[in-house]
Formats: sequence, structure tokens, C-alpha cells
Amino acid sequence: MSNPLLNDWSTPFGLPPFDEISDQDFAPAIDAALDEARAHIAAITANEDAPSFENTITALELADGRLSAVLGAFYALAGADSNPEREALMREFAPKLSAYGSEISSNEALFARIDALWNGRDALGLTAEQERVLMLTHRGFVRSGALLKGAEAERLKEIKSRLSVLGTEFTQNLLADERDWFMPVTEETLAGLPDFVASAARSAGEEKGQSGPVITLSRSLIVPFLQFCRDRSLRKTAYEAWTARGANGGATDNRAIAAETLKLREERAKLLGYQSFADFKLETEMAGTPSAVRDLLLQVWAPAKAAAEADAKVLEARLVADGFTAPLEPWDWHYYSARRREEEHSLDEAAIKPYFQLDKMIEASFACASRLFGLEFKPAEGPLYHPDVRLWEVSRNGEHVALFVGDYFARGSKRSGAWCSAMRSQSRSNGDVRPIVVNVCNFAKPAKGQPALLSYDDARTLFHEFGHALHQMLSDVTYESISGTSVARDFVELPSQLYEHWLEVPAVLAEFALHAETGEPMPSDLLNRVLAAATYDTGFQTVEYVSSALVDLAFHNGAAPADPMQKQAEVLEDIGMPRAIRMRHATPHFAHVFAGDGYSSGYYSYMWSEVMDADAFAAFEEAGDPFDPALAAKLEEFILSKGGSQDAAELYTQFRGRLPGVDALLKGRGLLDAA
Repeated sequence: MSNPLLNDWSTPFGLPPFDEISDQDFAPAIDAALDEARAHIAAITANEDAPSFENTITALELADGRLSAVLGAFYALAGADSNPEREALMREFAPKLSAYGSEISSNEALFARIDALWNGRDALGLTAEQERVLMLTHRGFVRSGALLKGAEAERLKEIKSRLSVLGTEFTQNLLADERDWFMPVTEETLAGLPDFVASAARSAGEEKGQSGPVITLSRSLIVPFLQFCRDRSLRKTAYEAWTARGANGGATDNRAIAAETLKLREERAKLLGYQSFADFKLETEMAGTPSAVRDLLLQVWAPAKAAAEADAKVLEARLVADGFTAPLEPWDWHYYSARRREEEHSLDEAAIKPYFQLDKMIEASFACASRLFGLEFKPAEGPLYHPDVRLWEVSRNGEHVALFVGDYFARGSKRSGAWCSAMRSQSRSNGDVRPIVVNVCNFAKPAKGQPALLSYDDARTLFHEFGHALHQMLSDVTYESISGTSVARDFVELPSQLYEHWLEVPAVLAEFALHAETGEPMPSDLLNRVLAAATYDTGFQTVEYVSSALVDLAFHNGAAPADPMQKQAEVLEDIGMPRAIRMRHATPHFAHVFAGDGYSSGYYSYMWSEVMDADAFAAFEEAGDPFDPALAAKLEEFILSKGGSQDAAELYTQFRGRLPGVDALLKGRGLLDAA
């Protein structure tokens, strides 16, 4: 029987044939695809013709096409619908893929051809995009160890392989802790909670095979539980389970993995000639240096901490008024902050949620993209990996632009958080390849027959991930290596964070924030209160985030700590972390940093991008129209379509005319007066 992953996919739009694939198909498909890729690399190095851009760089771009397609299908499943077989495959594939990457970067004959092109680039007559791809390819090989020889080269291979294994183990341990923990609650407890929380708890109980409702570690359930549960002891139990993920001892404990990861990253950087891993990692980012990152974070830390400490005093007074003894604890913050928000802004989360229906928010995100960029979204049919997953064809002026896959509901087989990925990226080097883009979220699934309701933060998450999706969909480059979100890490969050602003446009909410039962639009006074409260609790949120970013930077800027938990404690003490707030991502569950290299030394990048997104949306505000056609065209031309084909700072400057300062960010977070 033939392997469907290795056949030509005759599915609609070239989707992976999920309806035909079994877990047993992946391992032989990966092996065959690796063999094919290696054969293509061998053909490049055996070519007796002088190196040219086409016979070396373009050929290298296309060498692993089948491997990318198979991995696109596999990782879509592994991240969003895991099972023991897929987890075992991830552990099996990690060292194989690392070995293949090391083979490429240490291939002396291949690098010799690339190096010859680089040294003779002025005589090649390359386009600006080709020059960029050549530079990035050459730099990537050097940073991967192409100049190392002998024992050093072999050691770097060992380090990369071990890091890939550790990242997979970290992810799977975290998923196991999130999947396995739940807290049964009584119907009496649910009686004191809003209907949407009670409904989600009952659905979670059914999913876990329990006879009654439960609270799980899904963010979409545990956060509203912390906001509304009056029982302080239950809040404490749930909160401590949430923050203890990856640090529960036993087989799923991530602390030793974090320590080994940091040690190996430091050794990797030293082998490549860098003082620290942070110096190595930040060399290719907009920030450039660890000191630039720290300066930005500390500029924001001081006003954020001041605002959070002022808020903590108010919340602690409420705690004491309720008959409890101070101090305010971390499991108290969400509860008392929600009560204060309800009183000061006359906002009740339970009254707001019916206006944020998932389907209407999806429709709103599409409508904004249509007004800004002329995109159209039509429901489509095709093989998908789970019954909850939805599919749309994206077109413009009658021409196919992309496929968009939406996977919105939390389930035990899905890792936590929200993300955007591409099963296939846009390119033109081997035909006009259009992308298949996936948004994955973890919203609470409603009871059967009930509409899915989102919090305002959930709706922002949906818009955020769709901003990433637009970056992929509107990509218009020749080479896949610079397509879509293949940009500097501290630039990649600009499109996503910028797109969140359109959720705040009053006209958008007036059209799409419709009550789930009555269909009536959100009353204008409630709409105004929702928007007025947009910066509520930003001191808390900013302290949560910046503390995590400073710990990440400290881990990688200098000698690797033998005990990351001790280092984390030292950093938090040094910056004066408020007692009642904890890091958004403590080390044992800091997947951004330890599940792979993506955000290591780079968690700050959300804030670096926020400096730009606040300034970029200000351009629309200055124009007096959030859908200004000329600005939308510039946004697509200089940001969304360019991928990594130009330097990020150059692209932003072409869009805005200059680089921004931090004031726009502080203003956007309501922290300017606290600065």
C-alpha cells in the first residue's frame, strides 16, 4: 500500500491528505523525504559547472520541498492534536532533523560554492532580493558552524542534536502537566460563577471523563475561574497548579532540562566566537545587542512597576475588607482586579462576553482585512485533522491568494497558547506557490448547541494571530526562505500586534459585537466603557511580561546559571518584583524560551514590536481613518508583502518615514503618566 504522504496530493488546494494519513505513515515518509533532500544536495555539490545563483542558491532553496510538506502536515498534528504515537514520533524526528541540518551546514563542498558566490557577488548581476537571500544564506551557514573544523565542528553537531531533543522533551512534559491536572468542583461552586465559566467547566469534565465539572489548566478556563471564584482556597489550588507546570518533580519536571539547555547554548555561542548566547542570538535582530534590549525593558519596567504597586494597594484593601489578612497573594489579583474593574468601569465580564461571539469575531477579523487589503474569505471543503477545524479560501479580485485554517477550541491533545504556522509558505521560485496558513487558539468550547463566547482578551488573541496570518497570506517574494514571517524575531510581532488595534475601532465593534441571544449591537455606553477600560490593569500585565523578558535575557547574557531557578529568583529580587505578581512564564513552563531556540534571548521581541505597532497605528489615527486606503497600501507594500527581503528597520522606515521611540508604547499602555 502506497504512502499517501509520498504521493502527489490531489486534495483541494494541495492540502495534506489528512483523511488518508495514519500515524504509521510519518516515519517512512520522513526517511524518504530526507533521502530525497540529501540526493538534491549531493547533486548541487557534484555539479561541475561554476557556481551560480540558480544552480546553488535556488537549488538549495528547493532541495527539501517534500520534506517541508511532510513536516508541515506532521507538526500541525503534533501541536494541535497530539497523542502518544505522535509524541513518540516527535522524539524520534528531533535528532534526525538536527543531524540533517548539521550535515547541510557542515557540507564543505556546498559552503565552498556559497562562499564563492558571496565573494564574487558584485559581478553576478543579482536582483536586490537575490542579494538579500545570498547574504542570509551565507550568514546562516557561518552562524551554523560552516567555518568550524574537526573536533569543534563535531561538538557543535552534538550540541544541536541534544538541544533538539531537550526542546521536544520540554514541550511534551509541559503538555503532560497541562493535560493531566484537573480539579473537580461542585455544582455549588459553579452556582457562584458566570454561566460561561460553569458551562466550560462542565464541558471540561465531560472531556476528562468525569461525572461532574472540573477546572483544567486551559488558560481560557482557569483565568475566568480565578476572576470569579469567591473561594480563596480553590483559587490558590488552581493558581499554584497553573504556575507549577513543569516543576512538579518526577518524569515531567523541566528544571534540569532548562539548566542543560542554557549550558549547551552558552557552549554553542563560545564555539562560534561569541561572548554569550545573547550576543550570538541578537546579532541578527533589530535590537542588535543585549544592552539595547535591557535598556528598552528597563524604560518600561519602572512606570509599569509603579502602576502595579499602586494597584496592589487598592486590591489589598479590598482583600482586607473581605475579612482576610494581608498581604495580597498572586491568586487574589485576578479576583479583586475583576471586581474593581466591574465597579470602576461598570463592566461585568459575564455581561460583556455575550457580545463577543467567536463566529462574529472571526467575521470581524475577515471584514477588516477586506476593507484594508481587498481580501475575500469563502468557506471551503477539504481534508482536515480534527472535526473542530475550519477552512476558508482567501482570494482577491477573483484570484486565489491563500488557504486559511482556523482551529479555535481547547482540547486535551492541544498544547496551550495560541500560534500561527504555515503548512505551506508562499514562493515563486518553483511556480506560483500560495500559502496554507493555520491559526490555532485555545478558547473554551461551549456546550452543544450554544455559541462560543470570548472574553475581550480572547478576541484580541484572535486578531493577533490573524495578523500573523495576513503576514503569511500577503507575502509576495520569490524565495521561500524569506517568505511571510521569515523576518527578524523582534519584527515578526509587528503585524500581529498592529492588527489587534482594529478590534478597538468603535465602528468594528458596533457592527460585530452583537449579543448572542438578542442579536442587538453592544450599547454605545457599554462600548465606550469597554474601550475606556482597554488599559485597565496594564501595570500588572506589563510587570508579568517584562519580568519574564528580563529573566530570559539574564539567562543568556553571560555564563549559564547552574541553577536557573536560583538565577530567576536573583533577577526578580534585583528588579524588585512586586510580591503579588509572578512572571507570566516561570522557567519550568517558559516554552517560548526552552521548547526551541525561537524566542531564546528574544522574549523581549513582543515589546520591541509593540513600540512599532503603537507608532504604526498612530499613523492611521493621524490620517483620521483606521481604514485609510493609502496607508493600508503602504502597510502591505512595505511590511506585509516583503517578508525578510529587506532589513526590518529599512522596511519600517519606508512605511512610517522614521523609527519610533518608546513613548507611543507607554501611551498605548496607559503608562505615560507613570513614567
